Amino acid sequence: MSVADRLPKSDSERALLFGGICIVLGAVLTLTPLRTTLPSGLYVFFEVGILFVIYGILVLGLNLQYGHTGLVNFGHVVFFAVGAYTVAMLSAQDTFAGIGLGFPWPLTLVVGVVTAALLGAIVGATSLRLRDDFLAIVTLATAEIFHTLFINFRGIFGGNVGILGVPQPVKELAGDADTALLATLLLIGGFTAVTFTVVTRLTDAPYGRVLRAIRADELVTRSVGKATFTYKMQSFVYGAALAGLAGGLFALYNGAVAPGYFTIQVTVTVWIGMLLGGAANNRAVLAGLAIIMGLRLLSRFALGVAPVSADAFASIRLVVVGMILIIVIRYRPAGIWGNAKELGVDS
Repeated sequence: MSVADRLPKSDSERALLFGGICIVLGAVLTLTPLRTTLPSGLYVFFEVGILFVIYGILVLGLNLQYGHTGLVNFGHVVFFAVGAYTVAMLSAQDTFAGIGLGFPWPLTLVVGVVTAALLGAIVGATSLRLRDDFLAIVTLATAEIFHTLFINFRGIFGGNVGILGVPQPVKELAGDADTALLATLLLIGGFTAVTFTVVTRLTDAPYGRVLRAIRADELVTRSVGKATFTYKMQSFVYGAALAGLAGGLFALYNGAVAPGYFTIQVTVTVWIGMLLGGAANNRAVLAGLAIIMGLRLLSRFALGVAPVSADAFASIRLVVVGMILIIVIRYRPAGIWGNAKELGVDS
């Protein structure tokens, strides 16, 4: 067998190889005396990059739910928040407010994913038989309910202050801030690449074809003997679990959680990224998210020269993003890289 034959040929194989390399490099930086120094002007790029790879796991889960199965989930942030708060409450030590039990962080990360999946199962069991618009309202309401709970139950969730003292394992092991920043980007980026591999293999399999058949016409899919509700439940729970994983990783990176990190803006960001890139295409939704995150990054630099206040500039930024989405939906309703024929929309 030649070297060319051994090289990965599919997207999922290449992503798995890339993810493995990133994880190994991140682990080396974290666990060995190797140190790196980053130019101070690049810190913001690394910070936005870390947020991008965390949101990347989020958008892959949402794409599994909506892009492949047609489930309209406007409350995706709630599973992100539940994963983060579960990790924070179980692992935090000496927190200023709320609960901090001090359990080992690897265990809490697993519990965070399971908790988000259980919440997804509860929401799915009670809502997935509803029509798309009602499902959207229920998921949005669920997110708002939990956001209110996080604020008002101060003794448990810490209120607006949130929960501090969450372990930051990479920062604690890496030794210095620059190395920790690079190692965090590599490690979480590796997790995102592995997530891409898992979701791509799942959706490329016959299982994924059933999901797309449900999205296209659930009644016809049910008529050929497929248990459509079971498939919808599984897709919804898988997406919720991925959001919980993203939330847990965010908590361990940030060292704290608070309601301000889990607003409706998170859901809007991943939805816009998915629709911009092209739903049902895993590469496209990540590319669309990269465009949105890139605009946010560029706007940070533009703020310094814009002749308006920070509040006005934030509003202008939202208007610009909204206009971009409107233009794309008007002229490319399937997204920039989406397949209009597969999604059943007019190109």
